[in-house]
Amino acid sequence: MSGGVDSSAAAAILKEQGHELVGFTMQLWDQRRGINKDENGDPLPSRCCSLDDVYDARRVAEELGFPFYVLNLEKDFERDVVQPFVSSYLSGETPIPCVACNSRLKFASLDRLAESLGCDKVATGHYARVEFDEAANRYRLFRGRNPEKDQSYFLWELTQDQLSRAMFPLGVMSKAQVRDVARDHSMAVAEKAESQEICFVPDGNYAGFIDRYLAATDSEERLPGDGEIVDTGGEVIGKHGGIHRYTVGQRRGIGISSSKPLYVVSIDAARNRVIVGGDDELAGKSFTAAGVNWVALDAPVDAVRADVRIRYRHTAASSTIAPLPNNRVQVTFDEPQRAITPGQATVFYRGDEVVGGGWIVK
Repeated sequence: MSGGVDSSAAAAILKEQGHELVGFTMQLWDQRRGINKDENGDPLPSRCCSLDDVYDARRVAEELGFPFYVLNLEKDFERDVVQPFVSSYLSGETPIPCVACNSRLKFASLDRLAESLGCDKVATGHYARVEFDEAANRYRLFRGRNPEKDQSYFLWELTQDQLSRAMFPLGVMSKAQVRDVARDHSMAVAEKAESQEICFVPDGNYAGFIDRYLAATDSEERLPGDGEIVDTGGEVIGKHGGIHRYTVGQRRGIGISSSKPLYVVSIDAARNRVIVGGDDELAGKSFTAAGVNWVALDAPVDAVRADVRIRYRHTAASSTIAPLPNNRVQVTFDEPQRAITPGQATVFYRGDEVVGGGWIVK
């Protein structure tokens, strides 16, 4: 229970269905560390584990009449989510921490709690659907019915064991319907605004967060420092202040005057270089993905066809997925796609079903 409208409405729906509930809020990030400050040293508004969110979640549990606990996972969150996020940016990638947070932290921790408490299921406010296929003896993961709110992209790492306990009461609903549920139960969170950024970077300034995080911790990671901006022919055309300030497809903030728009085409972390070019140079037809998790089928021996997304807002495109050793695949699109970005998650679909997913490495 995050203290937001989605998890609160999910709890109300399950309570109405007659389920016996136990609520948990995960304390993930210690705001008192002072890492999230603006240029004046004032705390940034937080949408991650704030006292207000915990209060809202507890109040919903009290109103619906079930026990509520706060689970402190700050150390796990920093180890499994924040530190990999920082390392990924410093390696020239553009990470998406919400996937790892869901599968490796939230569901893993809640599954252990559910088992210890004798609970059968773990329910969340995600907009996705899970169904059991008796013929295949397999749990299947599907997009949420509302395409604008579908969150299946963030859940592709869930294992069959985790899916067997997962419940997504909002998977068939729209956001408007969810707010109506909250209003029907007179919940104070019914009109609560949504967070649009990574929860521990409330201002969306990822580079600024990394700068402050490394300055405030004893991490062995070091900022890469200034380096060269080059064109795709290798000619030096400018300087940058750190590769963690750039991402593939970026246009604004490059800081170079040109007769045509320039975009970040790739990042060479080994040489501390940012490579820029025209929009046409962003197109790519293939990439390698690692850490692949197959959801709809066992790991295939032969190539499979699927529609592939390369970021959350990307429209899935027809592709051939060829298995490689060491839990990797080669994805080849039928048509070139724009800004294939290392560090992002890629998810494979057939219609509304999640076939699997992985991490883009090159």
